[in-house]
Amino acid sequence: MIRDVPISRPKKKRSRAFTRPLSAGTYLMRNAGKTIPLTGVILLAVVLVAGVVSLINSIPLSIHTMYGYSRFSLGISPRGDAELTPKIFQRLKKRSPVPIDRIIICRASSSQVHSIVGKWPFLVLGMTHADMEYFLGRLGTKEVVGRFPIKGAPEAIVSEPVARNLGLRIGSQLLSPTDQENYSPQKVRVVGIAMTKEWTMLDDIDYQRQNHFPPLDNLLIFARNAVDQNTLDAWAVKNLKGNRAMVYAYHVLEKETNDNFKTLFSILNVVIGALVLVITIMMGMLINIYLTQRIVEFGLLQALGYTKKQLLQRVLRETTWVLVLGWAIGIAATYGTLQIADNVMMYPHAYALNTTDPIALRYTIPIPISILVVSTLTIFLRFRKFDPVGVVERRLV
Repeated sequence: MIRDVPISRPKKKRSRAFTRPLSAGTYLMRNAGKTIPLTGVILLAVVLVAGVVSLINSIPLSIHTMYGYSRFSLGISPRGDAELTPKIFQRLKKRSPVPIDRIIICRASSSQVHSIVGKWPFLVLGMTHADMEYFLGRLGTKEVVGRFPIKGAPEAIVSEPVARNLGLRIGSQLLSPTDQENYSPQKVRVVGIAMTKEWTMLDDIDYQRQNHFPPLDNLLIFARNAVDQNTLDAWAVKNLKGNRAMVYAYHVLEKETNDNFKTLFSILNVVIGALVLVITIMMGMLINIYLTQRIVEFGLLQALGYTKKQLLQRVLRETTWVLVLGWAIGIAATYGTLQIADNVMMYPHAYALNTTDPIALRYTIPIPISILVVSTLTIFLRFRKFDPVGVVERRLV
């Protein structure tokens, strides 16, 4: 007895979808002159939004990077009373909640560095040779090009980002009696460059004691590790509050920076929201024109048996392809644009810029979503009273 065996047909692979004449991908490829402008608008919108957000975020990022050396130590300065320094020193040794690795007694004088928004104050720390070696080691210094300052001499060592920011080389002048912003009674020259990503300026403590006022010794307290350092910082801010001591902790810097830029980011949110709204309205108009140009095509397809639901799904697939493609290319273009900006404008001055900023990426997500919502509404209204017979009979064209 011979039985009929059903012949299994190979399933169509998704990779062949673009070869089908009525697939959404086929239309997009064959009508690039119509789809590329839509993709280009989304691309430019993503580049604009992500680029602006990344550049704005580079301002607080640059500040955090500039003063990032404070992550490694707790800074305490007495408020005008030199006799308080040994008292604070003893209090920290006795009451510290975590093991202390080292306490550095240092002096500090003022200087300035360049930032995206202008000049910012920066400290030149005076230390002994041994403390400089320890401090630079905690900052992850790989090597020192040149040498350390001689005891009592007007010499300094700076980190590589500071040298890049101020255009310094070995032998360059860091401080001067004629420079009001970077003052010192003698000309202080750079004798060494520390190869670390952290920003720092160091000179000899004896030179500072002889030439800089007020005559106050400051403390830099180093915990055993990063976790202990955070615990120590939080404890000092809480327990020294109300005392005649200024506490410099990295988490305080972060909070103050975020508070200072809160208004700026609120304005940015309004600007980005308005931009997304304008782009969405513009895309809705383009989609409407795009559909109007294809009325004959849709009429013929429905006359051949396509339902309104199938036409709606077809156009939505095409729109989704355009949105996803435009968004993806826009993200890639943003990365490339920011890389160029970083190499040309930011890195040579040691400004910080995150070319893969996740916040900037999140700001671009509302663009394709809002456009898809408006496009869906536009397409639905367009097909709700669509009359294929009228199209075929040339009543609408």
